[in-house]
Amino acid sequence: MSDLSLLHSGYHHATLREWQVGKTISKSCLIYPIFVSDQDDLQEPIASLPGQFRWGINKLEGFFKPLVAKGLKSIMIFGVPKNITKDGRGSAADDPNGPVIRAIKLFREKFPEVVVTCDVCLCAYTSSGHCGLLHDDGSLNSPASSDRLAEVSLQYAQAGCHVLVPSDMMDGRVKAIKAKLLENKIAHKCSVMSMSSKYASSFYGPFRDACQTSSEFGNRKAYQLPPGSRGLAIKSTLRDHREGADFLLVKPMLPYLDMIRETSLLVPETPIATYQVSGEYAMLWHAAQAGVFTLKDGVMESLMGALRAGKFSFLIEFLPFRCYHPHYILHT
Repeated sequence: MSDLSLLHSGYHHATLREWQVGKTISKSCLIYPIFVSDQDDLQEPIASLPGQFRWGINKLEGFFKPLVAKGLKSIMIFGVPKNITKDGRGSAADDPNGPVIRAIKLFREKFPEVVVTCDVCLCAYTSSGHCGLLHDDGSLNSPASSDRLAEVSLQYAQAGCHVLVPSDMMDGRVKAIKAKLLENKIAHKCSVMSMSSKYASSFYGPFRDACQTSSEFGNRKAYQLPPGSRGLAIKSTLRDHREGADFLLVKPMLPYLDMIRETSLLVPETPIATYQVSGEYAMLWHAAQAGVFTLKDGVMESLMGALRAGKFSFLIEFLPFRCYHPHYILHT
């Protein structure tokens, strides 16, 4: 059986089945990403992202209960550990007592109808601050990184994560994750949404502030895509598609609308995502504060642009509407 013949992982939940159909902007298409700390009572504002917080596990139920009541269908968890010992392999990434796994279990218990998606990356846990494991010379070790990401993914899936979102851009990580899920008989009820076209963008600054991650040396340009590259994005998209990704993602959004279109034409049978990242949100927020436009109008127009660009597209965004609050993915 080839990777692409595995279908059930893409529609094992009612909300995922809605993601598989036409263009629309609806509540079922919105995912709210959250930054979860290992300080249980934390509610810490993020200065560069107005309206955003780092959350402790004890604060999550109270904050999200009214949002779920208003129709919130999905969340995405980003771990922001403060009290760990970082090492070369990111050993704390799949700690059962860490913020991600605890948050997964809380949402599955308290909000069983909500789709739980999780960022899968090692940068918040490695001593180098890079997204993978390194060779002795400091260069990236993609095979070892993919194996480690698969280990982390399995722990998240077994804790109850519905959708794994590897954001690291390692070669072969979708295949490694899918193989690990198959080996452990859980692949039919856990999807993989690959950030298949993740560009090395200057728009990530506020997000790295939020997650408190930075590289000890060098930068991520050796594994994230060069901003002017089209061919590499096509190759990475086709790579992850062949390896069985259930959803594909282009990141950031506004500077890369052409790649949303390109990706939707390359693989029209697969839902395409895009991520309106932290710097784009900050840009829209500050423009609205300066009276350039109302925030709702500016955001909705930008979303319509993404909708228009892709045959099937969905979007991650920091959106300060009261219905969901700032951060979501829009599946269109």
